[in-house]
Amino acid sequence: MSPTETNRASNSNIDALLDQIRSIAKKGEDEASPQQAATTTAPDATEFIPTSPKTLYEAGVSDTFVEELICKFLLAKGECTGREIGEQIKLPFAIVEEFLARLKKEQILSYIGQAAMNDYVCKLSEMGRERALRYTRICTYYGATPVPLRDYVQAVKRQSLEKQHPSEEDLRTAFSDLLINQNMFNKLGPAMNSGKGMFLYGFPGNGKTSIAERMTAAFGKYIWIPRSIMIDSDVVRLYDPMVHVDAPLETKKGLLAAANVDSRWVRIQRPTIVVGGELTMEHLEINYNHITGISEAPVQLKSNCGILVIDDFGRQRISVTELLNRWIVPLEKRFDFLRTSNGKKTQVPFDQLVIFSTNLEPRDLVDGAFLRRIPYKIEVPDPTRDEFTKLFEIIAPKMGFEFKRSLIENLIEKHFLPNSRPFRNCHPRDLLLQIKNHCMYRKIPAVLSDEGFDFACENYFSVV
Repeated sequence: MSPTETNRASNSNIDALLDQIRSIAKKGEDEASPQQAATTTAPDATEFIPTSPKTLYEAGVSDTFVEELICKFLLAKGECTGREIGEQIKLPFAIVEEFLARLKKEQILSYIGQAAMNDYVCKLSEMGRERALRYTRICTYYGATPVPLRDYVQAVKRQSLEKQHPSEEDLRTAFSDLLINQNMFNKLGPAMNSGKGMFLYGFPGNGKTSIAERMTAAFGKYIWIPRSIMIDSDVVRLYDPMVHVDAPLETKKGLLAAANVDSRWVRIQRPTIVVGGELTMEHLEINYNHITGISEAPVQLKSNCGILVIDDFGRQRISVTELLNRWIVPLEKRFDFLRTSNGKKTQVPFDQLVIFSTNLEPRDLVDGAFLRRIPYKIEVPDPTRDEFTKLFEIIAPKMGFEFKRSLIENLIEKHFLPNSRPFRNCHPRDLLLQIKNHCMYRKIPAVLSDEGFDFACENYFSVV
């Protein structure tokens, strides 16, 4: 019997053993008490979960592309086991094992040692190195096997914001750590359910960005996204650790519970991506690197199934007219067209709540045609005197201070009313932080006082 046949026989025995273990585990779960069952963390039945492919056809990639990934990884690594290769390119070992056997037969690689669990240590042959170098000159990518665009489109549909309808209770939970004006709160819910985008406008310092970021929580906590997707012949990196927050699947069902999840996908917190004055037209298109041959997804693709905040709208490096002309159709149709490296345009989902946050009046920025497509324009007002005092009451204990209402009244009477200085939601946090830093520097107890507020206001409002 050949080594490959021996491996397949051994793997069959292992698969049979795993089936027995799963059967025993399932029987134990069925016999578990209701109290025990309640402690098990499991995904909701309606939640989208990508399942591990059993064949390359299910994975949606070609033999040639997987061969490229394996050869480029071995070229960079030198030598490694088959399971390490599978972990690198995020495909099941059963699929990788067949490839390694074929590449060995074609003398692209050789087995230079035996590893645990019927695995081998692999190394490229001289012919394999030459082939890997040719692949690398075209594209240096050898990460997770990309997910085909059609699978990503289906995943977005399953997790779409259009399927989410946040209730008043959902919003109150999402904004539980913020003090929100009730009139504005009543407008936010319908605007979010519309999914058409909105303007948040008002004076700086009133928490427009904080409000936008917390809206995401009302749509549900988690989604799955591919690490990378294949658009035509382009490998497009979608998962970005700079803007996406990992949320690994938690389970108490044992090590085998997550075995059927496709490793090419990542479970993340529903994204909130904030772009400000740095935004250019290039950020809205697939960014192809001619040196590496790898593409980076635009911000709207990274924010699918979440919220995209255009902060300080009107102050971007791209003009307002260019931005609005670029997105006027996607905002209405909920799909976009992106150009790949070969110049072809491809339709992709545009499934996020776009929030234009600005200190300016919307009518001073855009024309009526665009305002019609953003039906909700919500003003974030200055806090009232009572709300301003309440903010101090909420924030002071979090910074280690004892709240004293009389001190806040003195602050308002001395530093706000005589100068007709408006209240801002950021003032309580910023002034208390000044006092805290002063106390830490002087190595004195963190105690609020009129003198402390005088010191903070002198610094904070010196040019305002």
